[in-house]
Amino acid sequence: MNQKIYLDYAATTPLDPRVTQTMLPYFSIKFGNASSVHAFGQQAEAALEASRQSVAQALNCAHNEIIFTSGGSESDNLALRGVAFAERKRRQANHILISAVEHPAISRTAEQLAHEFDFELENLPVDEFGCVDPDVVNARLRDNTAVVSVMYANNEIGTINAIAEIGTLCRRRGVPFHTDAVQAAAYLPVDVAALNVDLLSIGAHKFYGPKGVGALYIRTGTPILPVQTGGEQESGLRAGTYNIPYIVGLAEALQLTQNERRERHEKLRPMRDRIIGRVLEDIPAARLTGHPIHRLPNHASFVFDGVDGNALLMMLDIAGYACSSGSACKTGDPEPSGVLLALGLPRSWALGSLRVTLGKDTSPQEVEAFLDDLPGIIERVRKLD
Repeated sequence: MNQKIYLDYAATTPLDPRVTQTMLPYFSIKFGNASSVHAFGQQAEAALEASRQSVAQALNCAHNEIIFTSGGSESDNLALRGVAFAERKRRQANHILISAVEHPAISRTAEQLAHEFDFELENLPVDEFGCVDPDVVNARLRDNTAVVSVMYANNEIGTINAIAEIGTLCRRRGVPFHTDAVQAAAYLPVDVAALNVDLLSIGAHKFYGPKGVGALYIRTGTPILPVQTGGEQESGLRAGTYNIPYIVGLAEALQLTQNERRERHEKLRPMRDRIIGRVLEDIPAARLTGHPIHRLPNHASFVFDGVDGNALLMMLDIAGYACSSGSACKTGDPEPSGVLLALGLPRSWALGSLRVTLGKDTSPQEVEAFLDDLPGIIERVRKLD
């Protein structure tokens, strides 16, 4: 196959040419530091604040509730760590609640807070589809809960959580609620008022923006301490010289995503359903992971019994298909994904995972080529054992 077919859009997306054009002047002509008082700085500051207003409009919040970061991981870190420390200082809250299937930017941050700073960490269980039950959240909330974090849509299995319902329960108890919307922002509404969230994280490269830039929504009045100190940028919550080209790119990409969401949904959902249907029909000992209905429109994920996930990815790559796996495998010491184990899958199944994620430019012809080749590749991988 001469033409490689990219089916890993949950990992990253290419920069939209329209975003590139918006960014280019800020690398050269409009290169000023937004913190400078002269005309060059004022030009950069104007772009910064226009971008902030644009992102705020997309999230339905005030412009001063948007903090720009280096990406989704930093946004997650600032949200969880910043609120946990602030709530401990404010009201001696020491309990952190996260779901059992969070991205490492949340789970490892929470683990560090527990192991190094003596917070009490509790993982919310999920059902067989990776969903968090709002009633379980309500039952686990305490008077000393500092922060709750439940992801909007899961990066590995595509499952969408009932964020608005969970947010209502947290607000009723006065507990700050954060959601990692890094995967969700490309395809789901991110109206923070409707979602009832206090904090929400996004990263531009998941929706055709540049890598290395993200944003964090922080509802006015939410207690939070900075985790990166220095200058007074971003209301003192995130020090460092503004990356104006990337911030401009994030804002443009998010607006394009908002404007084209319905069109992208209508194109991608039938292809996603085609993949799910044919894989489960054509390949023996295959299971869908994640919710069959409440899942991202571009996301199909599976496990296969008796398949080495790493070997499958390598053989797919040789055949010309770029996909990913839920397995975090180490050379000589394969370990299944914690997300898949949290679903209750046996280890032998969890080691054979495959994630196929589509993009706005994926064609039905590419999908059909992949589906024609996948059964044979799975069969060859199984014979390796």
